Amino acid sequence: MKILITGVAGFIGFHVAYASLKRGDQVIGIDNLNDYYDPSLKEDRLQQLNSLVKDINGKFTFIKGDIADLESIEQCFEEEIDRVINLAAQAGVRKSLEDPHIYVRSNVVGFVNILEACRHNSVNHLTYASTSSVYGLNETLPFSEEQIADHPIQLYAATKRSNELLAHSYSYLFNLPTTGLRFFTVYGPWGRPDMALFLFVKNILEGQPIKVFNRGNHSRDFTYIDDIVKGIISSSDVPASLNPSWDPANPDPSTSSCPFRILNIGNGKKVNLKNYILEIEKNLGVKAIKDYLPLQPGDVTHSLSDISKIKKETGYNSTVSYTEGVAKFIDWYKDYYRQ
Repeated sequence: MKILITGVAGFIGFHVAYASLKRGDQVIGIDNLNDYYDPSLKEDRLQQLNSLVKDINGKFTFIKGDIADLESIEQCFEEEIDRVINLAAQAGVRKSLEDPHIYVRSNVVGFVNILEACRHNSVNHLTYASTSSVYGLNETLPFSEEQIADHPIQLYAATKRSNELLAHSYSYLFNLPTTGLRFFTVYGPWGRPDMALFLFVKNILEGQPIKVFNRGNHSRDFTYIDDIVKGIISSSDVPASLNPSWDPANPDPSTSSCPFRILNIGNGKKVNLKNYILEIEKNLGVKAIKDYLPLQPGDVTHSLSDISKIKKETGYNSTVSYTEGVAKFIDWYKDYYRQ
């Protein structure tokens, strides 16, 4: 199987590429190695992939390029591609409030380029990253794919929702099978330095205060990276198909009369932020200095995934608890940064 993985040097893309190579897939990866955070972390992820390829005699081709650039996309499709897993995006809710144009370029223009390339190269299945942030103002927990997700409260979520709508149009017009995966708070080794767990561990070890927004009175569906990877690969392995019982008079927003679907991918459990911080403190053996702050613009108070659909369609199951996952991340962090 020959798979194109975009954002291959990113947190999730790296892990998906690693797992795909280990099972014998040929991987073509593209990443622009931008400086949203320290590029050396991305380069080290690529080194891990190259080391694995040598160990298992695998095949990995890396292309340094931007999915918003048509020439880079054309280079990716010089070989015949069976499936595409699109994980390239400008990430981060808070930065989207400051610099919206880069989000539109990467997350919208780049995604249209991917759709067009899949269309013209007869790709069997496009799987792409969406986000639980699309649920926006919805407060009905757990979040289900059958709920309306048309009230995002920040630009990052709006660009991801646009991906879902664009994907549907290509599934309908060109019979391109597409699966959008709404990720719920992904964390784990090799994670992004701007994410809460990374920042908390770093600041606690350095004796610096941690910023606790909404005074810690919110909760998240924390999903460990290994579970996310299993869900992505299993979803990619089962291409989307039309829903034969789809009713235009009572439309299910997560399926269609064409090969299109949306799936939640989470842990299915809600964890209070205060308990999350307690678990970090317990593993580090250090008490955090907490700077309690109000809820940030663009943040939701609670999130929780209904993962019954992805379980039914792909056999997905989340197995790593947040206590186990936090310990694994801290072990990696101390090893990587020689703490």
